[in-house]
Amino acid sequence: MYPERFRFLSAKEPYNTDNMKKQIIQFISLLCVFSLAQCQNKKMDMKNLPEYNVMICHPANEYRIEFVSDRIKTLEGVAAHLPYGGTSGSWGDSGKGWTEQHGTPIGADIIYYAGYEDTFYHLDVDFPSEKMKDLLRRAYMAGYADQYSKSFEPYILSEKKIAYDSYDSPYSSMTDLIFGFAPKGMVVVWISYAGSMQIEIGRYQAKVIQDDQELEKKLFANWSMNRTEVKERDLIPDASPEKWDNYRIKYNWKPAISSENKDFHLLENGISYYNGEHENLYQPFMVNPGQRDRAVPKFINFIWESNNKENYSATVFFNWEKSNTAFKKGGQQQNQLGFKVAADNNSIEVTLNGQPLETDSIRMY
Repeated sequence: MYPERFRFLSAKEPYNTDNMKKQIIQFISLLCVFSLAQCQNKKMDMKNLPEYNVMICHPANEYRIEFVSDRIKTLEGVAAHLPYGGTSGSWGDSGKGWTEQHGTPIGADIIYYAGYEDTFYHLDVDFPSEKMKDLLRRAYMAGYADQYSKSFEPYILSEKKIAYDSYDSPYSSMTDLIFGFAPKGMVVVWISYAGSMQIEIGRYQAKVIQDDQELEKKLFANWSMNRTEVKERDLIPDASPEKWDNYRIKYNWKPAISSENKDFHLLENGISYYNGEHENLYQPFMVNPGQRDRAVPKFINFIWESNNKENYSATVFFNWEKSNTAFKKGGQQQNQLGFKVAADNNSIEVTLNGQPLETDSIRMY
């Protein structure tokens, strides 16, 4: 009935301690081999799944939130979670890394506490799965690679993860999944490609949890302050998501950088937007980056070379209210945000559709 090496002793057989020990050792050894094989298969499966860091951020420190439970839904059904602790950083960037998570993210199930509102929220949403599968196949340009001199596509498609390498590859697959938590349950989700391209997935709405006594006990069990003390310290009665909702407004425009100097040569161009998105443009795209819907820029940085073979850098900072008003006047036309560098490389003229655009500041190096 059983193979000889696993044959159990019958009541009539003499009890043999040595045989029993051998059988136990053999059984344990086979069990260990089986478990090791299972672990190796699991590791091999993980290697084939998307891998990324997860960030949790807020608009400002006074809007920090804490988590009770969290789960990132994945297409493959593998477990993925948020980092430990509360939110940090700024809108669109927590400034922190964590243990890499795996699987195609297609949603989130999160319960959290906003102390500045004294409110528990439940976010249970699904991301557009086809969009997520497409974005995880993309690898965007994240820099230049020394061995490449040909023209590139803005991004390529790959079923395998691509890591940016300054010699081997100018492209990077998705590196970060970012959750941003604003007042009144507003949650925005982005994905980032090595910090070079950051794209908004969507804006989602968490629901207020009315019956929260058990959640309160769970969250505050190990805190040095109770809920009443936290409320007295952190409450912001007029907290509103309006500012960050407005930041999501987009207009059709493109940047156009030029110079009066005939030897002007643009090397790099990076744009950070108020809505948490950003993009770095490289040759040849920065010369003609394409007309598309973009949010109002927060700042634009570009680097160029001039006739004396020296490199120059400029960062232009924008005021959201003034810039948004100017873009709104441009309507749905194809707007052009112009940057004209003076021949002596000491000043920059900023225009929108040929009209001067007031900026917060311009720093040149």
